[in-house]
Amino acid sequence: MLWVKSLHIIFMVTWFAGLFYLPRLFVYHAMCNDQPGNERFKVMERKLYYGIMTPGALLTIVFGTWLWLGYGFSGGWLHAKLALVAVLVAYHVYCGKLLLDFKHDRNRHGHVYYRWFNELPVLVLFAVVILVVVKPW
Repeated sequence: MLWVKSLHIIFMVTWFAGLFYLPRLFVYHAMCNDQPGNERFKVMERKLYYGIMTPGALLTIVFGTWLWLGYGFSGGWLHAKLALVAVLVAYHVYCGKLLLDFKHDRNRHGHVYYRWFNELPVLVLFAVVILVVVKPW
């Protein structure tokens, strides 16, 4: 199970790297005014979302489920963690929607919106790590 736990953590870090970086790309993309720059951001965002973030998310969930099946489901901390994972999945899906908006030149938000949007996964990461390490309930 230590291998499974290690892989869960590795893919969680991979997923979070994308969750932190994609909205930062959105900040710069929203500020970009030239066509070659816009096209470059579209490629970077697509590769990050489909090549790193989505596989990281799926493998995090696969190995997390494996851990759950191996150790069992107990404690209020785990319920809270799973709720936060659901928030992250929704955030991930919304990032995909924003990615499509940029792809089709339909972005409706400014760079300030994306700067604030970028903070949510940071808050969730803090909460999840505290829940997993401290197990307050």
